[in-house]
Amino acid sequence: MPFGDLSYGSGATSTILHPLVAVAMLIAIALMFLLPRKYLIVLFLCMVLLVPLGQQLYVAGVHLYVYRIIILFGWVRMVGTGLTSKGGLFKGRYNSVDTVFILWTGFHVMSSLLLFKSGAALIYQAGFVWSAMGGYFLLRCLIQDDEDIHRAIKTFAVIAAIVALAMINEKLTMRNVFGLLGGVRLVPDVREGTIRANGPFQHAILAGSFGGTLLPLVYWLWKSREAKKIAVAGIIASTIIVYCAGSSTPLLAYAAGVFAPCLWPLRKRMRTIRWGIVLMLVGLQMVMKADVWWLIARVDVIGASSGYHRAKLVDVCIRHFRDWWLIGTDQMASWGWEMWDLSNQFVNEAETGGLAVLVCFIAIISICYGRLGKARKSVEGDRKQEWFMWALGAALFAHIAAFFGVNYWDQMHFAWLALLAIVSAATASRITKRVKEPEVELMEPPLAYASPSGPDRSAFHY
Repeated sequence: MPFGDLSYGSGATSTILHPLVAVAMLIAIALMFLLPRKYLIVLFLCMVLLVPLGQQLYVAGVHLYVYRIIILFGWVRMVGTGLTSKGGLFKGRYNSVDTVFILWTGFHVMSSLLLFKSGAALIYQAGFVWSAMGGYFLLRCLIQDDEDIHRAIKTFAVIAAIVALAMINEKLTMRNVFGLLGGVRLVPDVREGTIRANGPFQHAILAGSFGGTLLPLVYWLWKSREAKKIAVAGIIASTIIVYCAGSSTPLLAYAAGVFAPCLWPLRKRMRTIRWGIVLMLVGLQMVMKADVWWLIARVDVIGASSGYHRAKLVDVCIRHFRDWWLIGTDQMASWGWEMWDLSNQFVNEAETGGLAVLVCFIAIISICYGRLGKARKSVEGDRKQEWFMWALGAALFAHIAAFFGVNYWDQMHFAWLALLAIVSAATASRITKRVKEPEVELMEPPLAYASPSGPDRSAFHY
């Protein structure tokens, strides 16, 4: 489950707060109340992505991570703004993604409390709600229009450049500068001679996934001819991050981010392509000796991958459906070698929350694609706006590719939540515009249909 207590990352039930991080946090809190709302997204993303997740205050058994403190004060600012603003917190644009996200969170909490039935579980879930719900809806407040989206993507590009420089240094010196702060390893992992740098993230795969999934967004920034220098820096940085991570999953996410934009000429035939993929998988399942998901075991891009483990996770999850479908399970470690290592987001959702959580997670992705499709059709003919919707869909696709090799259990989860907020903001006005256009035509009929006795209403029947 994302947003856990991170005993792996922080390594101790004690306060780990570097003086530099403490000063940065205090400055960020002050700026939360001094800066205009439009700049808060820059502040928030920098703090939650660049500060190692293990940085925390440990008070009476409660982990007050830096990102949770930032979320708390961000909400204090936004609630104060919302009470005095005519448009409210979301400008009236609450949508189906928000509803399903609430259900996803609620099912996660309910399943965990029913499964573990302890006071510790209650505290854990309170922290989960604080991080997940607080983080998501704060991002929804901070990203409300195209200007906010542009600013967020430019911020991602700058953050990627910083992370890339740190990971290059880590690759060359075997020393992680973020590790000097604490809350993340100082010396990177080495697998079969390949150094796997992780920067401020808790694992090299998560760091690499950040770079790989960012590529479609910074490429769109470059193609839109806005902030081209920042966009170029972001493209180079995302490539460097993927290389320095030394893992197959980020490389596959990067490849997905390159492949999806190439489908642009086929955008009007995607339904046929999707059904073709489904039929192909069904056909493979019928003719293969092993189940189709064992194809994952054949994915070994860098020669040191654990594709077999990923395939085994899916296989074991499916075969133990009756053990986890209701409220999840805590017995996955007994199902096979390292089956506790849920390096697949879909398997993680299923086994930690049950079928309802998995369905909600998939529904979030599906609804986002549905909204992007409707928004793209509403601006059909405007190539720049159509391409914007397509680039967001490509970013979603890159995340889906990453989900098959990792689950987001560190600050990478905020990159995912930010993308959901961006999709909601980008599609809101465009879908609304599409719905309202026929009403304008009905209210103001052309003069050509007028008659001496008044307008002929029958001309407007559909």
